[in-house]
Amino acid sequence: MIAGERSGTRAVARHVRSSASKARVVLNLIRGLDVRSADEVLMLTERGIARDVRKVLRSAVANAVNNDEQEASELYVIACFADEGSTLRRFRPRARGRATRIRKRTCHITVIVARMSDERLAVIQARAEGASASAQASRRARVERSRQRAEEAKGEIDAADDAEDEAIDESVEVEAADDAEATDVAEDAAAAEAEAAEAETESETDDDASTEEEQN
Repeated sequence: MIAGERSGTRAVARHVRSSASKARVVLNLIRGLDVRSADEVLMLTERGIARDVRKVLRSAVANAVNNDEQEASELYVIACFADEGSTLRRFRPRARGRATRIRKRTCHITVIVARMSDERLAVIQARAEGASASAQASRRARVERSRQRAEEAKGEIDAADDAEDEAIDESVEVEAADDAEATDVAEDAAAAEAEAAEAETESETDDDASTEEEQN
């Protein structure tokens, strides 16, 4: 190992078509992070060079898993840097027959991953377990609240149905009473008409009898 060189598994992308200064801005975001967090940061970074850095990170993780037989979940970015690469020189025509030089810079991106310490792994595992337990407790609380709301809604629906049934029964009773009253009124009217007709018939009979007596 060269003096001053970081231990770990590395991956290098050479002659990336971007300046080293732009790459260093993105590399500073993932230095010291575990590979999962670093991948999430690169995925959400709105810079073009982040895509190339993410490829190098994945290559370093693959090298550690396949060549060094390490677990991907135990790796973190121990070092990452960008060196100046070759510069492509182009020219742009300008006024009065002049030409302006265009420098298309490149860089070499290096990402080194290594296994985290046991203390850091224990902290991450405890944090994950705590988050899992908290998520489960939150889920149980949400389920319980949902059940309570469902029971309350069911009780309200049952109460509304009972009230509606009572209202229907009352309306049926009122209609039955009205029908009975109407029937009684109709019967009374019919009886009155019959009595009136009978009285009229009797009066006509009496008139006829008196007329015959007068004639005799």
